[in-house]
Amino acid sequence: MEHRYEYLIIGGGMTADAAVSAIRERDAEGRIGLIGAEREPPYERPPLSKALWKGDKNVASVDLDTRRHTLDMHLGRRAVALDRAERVVRDDQGDTYRYEKLLLATGARARTLPFSGERVVNFRTQDDYLRLRRFAVEGAHVAVVGGGFIGAELAASLTDAGCKVSMIFPGDAIGAGRFSDGLGDFLNEYYRERGVDLRPGRTVEDGRADDDSVILKLSDGSELKVDAVAAGLGVEPETELAEQSGLKVENGIIVDARLRTADPAIWAAGDVANFPSLALGHRRRVEHENAAISMGHHAGCGMAGEDRAYTTQPFFYSDLFDLGYEAVGDLDARHLEVVEHWAEPYKRGVTYYMDGGRVCGVLLWNVWGQTDAAAELIAAPGPYDGDNLRHRIPMG
Repeated sequence: MEHRYEYLIIGGGMTADAAVSAIRERDAEGRIGLIGAEREPPYERPPLSKALWKGDKNVASVDLDTRRHTLDMHLGRRAVALDRAERVVRDDQGDTYRYEKLLLATGARARTLPFSGERVVNFRTQDDYLRLRRFAVEGAHVAVVGGGFIGAELAASLTDAGCKVSMIFPGDAIGAGRFSDGLGDFLNEYYRERGVDLRPGRTVEDGRADDDSVILKLSDGSELKVDAVAAGLGVEPETELAEQSGLKVENGIIVDARLRTADPAIWAAGDVANFPSLALGHRRRVEHENAAISMGHHAGCGMAGEDRAYTTQPFFYSDLFDLGYEAVGDLDARHLEVVEHWAEPYKRGVTYYMDGGRVCGVLLWNVWGQTDAAAELIAAPGPYDGDNLRHRIPMG
């Protein structure tokens, strides 16, 4: 079957939903088509590792209600071929889609453990959450593999849900590479105090799963038997369609400041897009909710005729037991100078990530309502240092 659209969106996540909304705000009549690999319509992703475990939301509540707009959604289908010359996309069921303007919002896929099984969940999607939920009942022993953003959230959420949690990660501390050494050490102890079994400096080399349990083989030679495994090992951008069509790909699909590819009829946004950050002065790819929504909205505006640069600073947030933080810009403790100011050590404070007197990132640790101030600092040329930053952002 052949379909024809003024606007075609490949991807069924938050980026796609934001793009649909932006297009409809500017064009009430143009036909919109959406191809999504997941069976579900676009939904909020952050609650999968946060609120859904606390009982604050149920699965139905995370639906973004993209159907409130007039569009055709082709779900449970994967786009497998893109002919840019003919402006035609083909899906894995043989349907074709002709477009005038195309958005690649294909997102990213989870990196996986070296073995599989029903109780082994490489955590990324709503289906992954539902599968893990079957096994992560009160009293169950769950291994969380990974000490980054998703791993830290899942370990906290699963512990609060009554599970016994073992957390395995290759670095010395939770958030290694993002947080300072002191904050990382504090988090290790903080998690241990809440009953999490930490296994830093280790990786999962192999494992086997059966109907009742999973046995992990760790890099230190030990084995760990658990009821289920949740892996938060990061993601890889879904660039295959762009590569097949000849678009430039380098850690994501290369786009300009307007989120347009080298093909003037094609935009890319969200996890899959490698875009120039005008404030930071270099290219980057961002995998967080705020970027998915803001980039999707911006790309939708561009497809509907607006012509302006994308200038939104990267932003993300997290909840870790009773702690929470918001962050703006680059948080790279490996390559940037880290300047910390604490109102209460590791409980409330601001960390600045610096490069040659310029602020590249700001971590607001239990400090709220200051993300605009952080973005303004990043946009400013400086120079800044530890002294003149001391009272720049109020800590409450």
